Amino acid sequence: MIESQKHKMSLSHQPPKNSINPDTGLGWVKRLLPVARSHRKYLITGLSVGALALILNVAVPAIAKEAIDAAIGSRISDLTMWAIILIIVGVGRFATGALYRISLFKVAWGVETDLRALLYSHLTKLSFSYFDRTQSGQIISRANSDIRSIQVLLAFGPLIAMSIISFILAFCFMLTLHVPLTLVSLCTLPGVYFFGQKLRHSVFPLTWVSQARLAELATIVDENINGTRVVKSFAAEEQQVTLLQKAARHIEWVNVQTIKERAKFNPIIEALPRIGMAIVLLYGGLLAIDEQVSIGALFAFNAYVIMLQAPFRMFGFLLLQTQRASASASRIFEVLDEKPEISDLPSAVELNRIKGSITFKGVNFSYKNSKDPAERGDNNPQNQIISYLNLHIKAGESVAIVGMTGSGKSTIARLLTRFYDVDSGSISIDGNDIRNIRLNSLRQKIGIVFDEPFLFSTSIGENISYGNPNASDAEIHEAAKKAQAYNFISDLEDGFSTVVGERGYTLSGGQRQRIALARSLLEKPNILILDDATSAIDVGVESLIHDELKSSLRDTTTILIAQRVSTIALADRVVLLQDGAITDEGSHSSLLERNELYASIIAEGTSRTSEEAD
Repeated sequence: MIESQKHKMSLSHQPPKNSINPDTGLGWVKRLLPVARSHRKYLITGLSVGALALILNVAVPAIAKEAIDAAIGSRISDLTMWAIILIIVGVGRFATGALYRISLFKVAWGVETDLRALLYSHLTKLSFSYFDRTQSGQIISRANSDIRSIQVLLAFGPLIAMSIISFILAFCFMLTLHVPLTLVSLCTLPGVYFFGQKLRHSVFPLTWVSQARLAELATIVDENINGTRVVKSFAAEEQQVTLLQKAARHIEWVNVQTIKERAKFNPIIEALPRIGMAIVLLYGGLLAIDEQVSIGALFAFNAYVIMLQAPFRMFGFLLLQTQRASASASRIFEVLDEKPEISDLPSAVELNRIKGSITFKGVNFSYKNSKDPAERGDNNPQNQIISYLNLHIKAGESVAIVGMTGSGKSTIARLLTRFYDVDSGSISIDGNDIRNIRLNSLRQKIGIVFDEPFLFSTSIGENISYGNPNASDAEIHEAAKKAQAYNFISDLEDGFSTVVGERGYTLSGGQRQRIALARSLLEKPNILILDDATSAIDVGVESLIHDELKSSLRDTTTILIAQRVSTIALADRVVLLQDGAITDEGSHSSLLERNELYASIIAEGTSRTSEEAD
């Protein structure tokens, strides 16, 4: 049974407690703070325990100093006491170090998880126009590598910051031992700061370019995976490999430039503290010879100088990762700051029981932001896909919309479901302007099946129940029977538990269309849109589907977008669309007799059907 094998999806989820700060004038760290504050428990624990770990870490050289001086002075009892103290401090340092690292890494991974949830949640709210103008690779890159860059900084940044605090504590203790020697140990720090700033300014633009190049590469890979059948059918593998190699070369160039900049400055940044250490050993050795400092103090000083070096050894990495995280955060915020063009009005209402009457009144529309010139209507003098469309469909009526390619048939379906908003005019359902209806409520009442359906890489049963994950096996089977899909699914080795390949390409086009139709029928929509939804199904099976739909969709308002006579025959009325406007309407037979354009469209559709049958 399907029920025992498939996992029901939860209809609820726990969104992140906080989102980013909406003030675009703030720096990226301040904008990210609300998300980090959601994990304040682990953050406070990590910082508190980390502070204790630092104190214990800085205390080790001081305790070692006393132990060495006690040993030199032959104070055995004191040496034993200091040795025991060192063991206790070492154990405490181990325990606190482990705890604060675990806590801070939990914060880093928690913020990464929240960012992924925020980004994906926001993407689901963005309008189709955003995806029309944005490459999928750019979105994938932001959701993966960019978020990962921020996580790496959050994971290691606090650890490096802790080392900076240990630097301050060590510096303070060094001052209590010998002020001149302390000042000598810091003589190289101005140089470290200067070259660190030079590195930061040179690496930041390169980091931004690198992330953008990675996004371009992700786009190429995504398109080649999704379009692999097209690539192979045109034997264009070499062309695509060349394109990928070119993008990879761009990434190589920018990363090599970054390495060159790091190679110029990082060795200097790391070498300067070592030069300082050599000076300390020279000057401190002379002081020890003159007995101005004890051997224990010189040992402690040497340990503290090593401790002072730690932040500077990691300084280059911190700078590079900070610049990468800054560039990545900016790219992520670009998406999160994008405002949906279509959203619920504050006064929007739920659409409860409806009859299903539809009215298009003076509708004008053009795809202003589309990347496709044909969709934008560039060949249309008015640059419009839909031109002052007036159409009324009665509740329960079945209407076929027929027209040449590019006449705006599919656009009508997209406008009715508010994938896009009209430029002017209005669309209403039962007298309610769809702009005053909540989007979820609107789309739950409308079922739409496209000519090129999308199936997920999961079982057939889960694909059919996608819109209603809690549907029973009986309901899934019934929907499959109505779509004439039950028999071929049952013949598969695993039946409804058969996992389809990517986009469902392990099935034929007609099989995918029938599964998509079953998915919509399971929802029992009040309005059903079939956009060439049976174009890949043979005429015999299509006839059976039509017979089933006629009996099961008596009270459902149905819009049929088609050119095949067999599909149009299902309609009560036919509307002829030309250049986004209705030029004629009536029954199929009356239009066929009086309208030459309609007759030519039907002849073309009949010819295409015959070719497919052959």
